[in-house]
Amino acid sequence: MDRLGSMIFNTNFIRARYWHSAIVIVCLIGVIVSLFSCSATRVSRIDTASVVDLSGRWNDTDSRLVAEAMVKEVLERPWLENHTRFHNTQPVVVVGRVANRSHEHINIQTFVKDLERELTNSQKVMFIVGRGEREEIRAERREQAVHALESTQKRPSKEIGADFMLQGTINTILDEAAGTRAVFYQVDLELVNIENNVKAWFGQKKLKKVVERKRVIF
Repeated sequence: MDRLGSMIFNTNFIRARYWHSAIVIVCLIGVIVSLFSCSATRVSRIDTASVVDLSGRWNDTDSRLVAEAMVKEVLERPWLENHTRFHNTQPVVVVGRVANRSHEHINIQTFVKDLERELTNSQKVMFIVGRGEREEIRAERREQAVHALESTQKRPSKEIGADFMLQGTINTILDEAAGTRAVFYQVDLELVNIENNVKAWFGQKKLKKVVERKRVIF
C-alpha cells in the first residue's frame, strides 16, 4: 500500500506540475498576443503643417521645407535681377526632371509640385507648365478647333517659351549599425538657360536624420 500510495502521489504531482506549466505558457502567450495584436486602431486628424516622423524616411515635411528654402535662395540670386533689367520682363521658368537617385522610394511629383507652388506664388518669375501638362492642354485646343464656337476657340502657336529650366537630383548616403541608422540627403538643383545651356544658378540643400530603434525585451 505504501508503494502504491507513493506511485499515486508522484503521478498526481507530475500531473499538477504539467498543468501548472501549461497554464503559465498559455498566460504568457496571451500577454504577448495582447501586446502586439489586441490594441484598437485609432485615427487622429492633425494639422497638415505639423511635423510627423515615423520611419525616418523622406516625407512631406522634408519635401515642403526643402522646396521653400531652395526657391527662396534661387529668387534672391543676381540672375533674376540681371535678366529682368536686361530684358525688361520677368524670366519664364519651367521645372524639368528631378531624378531620384536615393536608396528610398521618394514621390518626386510631390517635391516638383512644391517647387512649382513656391515659384508661382512668388510672383517674381513667370512660371509655365511642364511637358506632360502641355500635351494635355494642346489636346484641348485641338478639341476646341473641331467642336467649340469659333469665337471661343483658343488658337495654337500662342504659347510662351521658357527662358530657364529648373532641374536636379536627390541623393542619399546611408550608414547603420546596431539598430541606429543615419541617413544623409543631398538635393541639388540647377537653373539652366535654355537658349545657351549656361547654368544661371546652382543650389544645394542637405538633410541628416538619425533613427534609433529600441529593442523590446520580454
